[in-house]
Amino acid sequence: MIWVRGKTIGQGSFAAVSLAKPTKQSSNLPSILAVKSCGLSQSESLQNEKMVLEELKDCPEIIRCYGDSITVENGVKLYNVALEYASGGALSEKVKISGNFRLPENEVRRVTKSVLNGLDFIHGNGFVHCDIKLQNILLDSNGAVKIADFGLAKKITPLNNLNSPVKWGIRGTPIYMSPEMVTGGEQGPAADVWAVGCMVVEMITGEPVWKCCDFGALLMKIGIGGEIPEIPGKLLLSDEGKDFLGKCFLKDPRERWTAEMLLRHPFVNSVVECEEDAENQISPRDPFDFFDWEVESERSVTSDLELEFELSAVSLATRLGGLMTCQQPDWSVSGSWLKVR
Repeated sequence: MIWVRGKTIGQGSFAAVSLAKPTKQSSNLPSILAVKSCGLSQSESLQNEKMVLEELKDCPEIIRCYGDSITVENGVKLYNVALEYASGGALSEKVKISGNFRLPENEVRRVTKSVLNGLDFIHGNGFVHCDIKLQNILLDSNGAVKIADFGLAKKITPLNNLNSPVKWGIRGTPIYMSPEMVTGGEQGPAADVWAVGCMVVEMITGEPVWKCCDFGALLMKIGIGGEIPEIPGKLLLSDEGKDFLGKCFLKDPRERWTAEMLLRHPFVNSVVECEEDAENQISPRDPFDFFDWEVESERSVTSDLELEFELSAVSLATRLGGLMTCQQPDWSVSGSWLKVR
C-alpha cells in the first residue's frame, strides 16, 4: 500500500498521527487514513499495536488496521501503521466541549455499552487492553465508538489465564489504574473494567475520578485501604448508573463484574442498538446540537508533493440561516393552540 502523508493530527510521547491518502484507490481502503508513525528503533510498542489489531480485526468497536510500512523521511527511518481514521476525534474532547464539561446520561449509556462490546471481544480473544481511558476511545463521523491505542495491550498466555492475570509491573495511565495493578502489578480483564468505571464517572461529572495531584499519594489512595472512587450523586446519575459503577469498583478483581456480565446490566442493556435510534435518544442541549447538522467535508490540495487535509464544519451563519423564515407569525390566532399546563 502506497500513501501520501498529510498534516499531523496527533502527537504522543513516542509516535505521531498524520492524515494520509492512498495513492491508488482500492475497494478495501477508505479515501483517508490515519497513519501512526515513530522512529524504527523505538517502534516496539507500535509493532505490538499492529500485531494486536490484526488479531482483533473483526470487531466494529475496535479501530481497524490496514497494514504497516517502513519509510525514510528527512533522513529518518520511520515505522508506520495505517489505521482507520475516526473523524469524530477522542471521547475526551467530546466531554471537554460539552455543556458543563460532561455528557448526558443517555449518551454515557450508549458509549459505555459500545466500549463494553469492544472489551468483551478483546477479553474473549485472550487480550487485555491495559490503557482504557477517554483519550483512547475514538468516535467516527456518526458517533460510533472505536477503541484505539493498543500499544500496551498484552496477550494472556495459557500459563497466565484470565483468572490468574500475569504480573507486568506498573503500566497504563495512573488515574485509571485498578487497585490490583497498583499493589501487585496484576493487569487482567478486571483492570480494564475498573477503568471503564473511571470513564463513566468522568463522562458524567466532567472531572477525573480521583482528585489527587501527587503521584505517590494517588497510588496510595488507589491501592491501600477500602476507599473507592466517589460515585456521582442522584442529581447526576440514576440508581441504575450507581449500581453499575458499584460492580466496576469492587476492590477484589475476582468479584468485579466482567464486561460480558456488565452488558446485561440495566444501565446499558436497554440501550437501542440501532445507530439512528441511538441518536434520537440523545436529547439536544441547544438548537445547534442536532446530529443532522453535524456535516463534515473533506478537501485535499497537493503542493510540492505534500498533501494537506482540512476538515470543515457547517458555519454558524449557515445554521442560523436554516432557522430563518420570511413568514411573519400571527399571534392573534389561538384556535389551534394547545394548553400544556
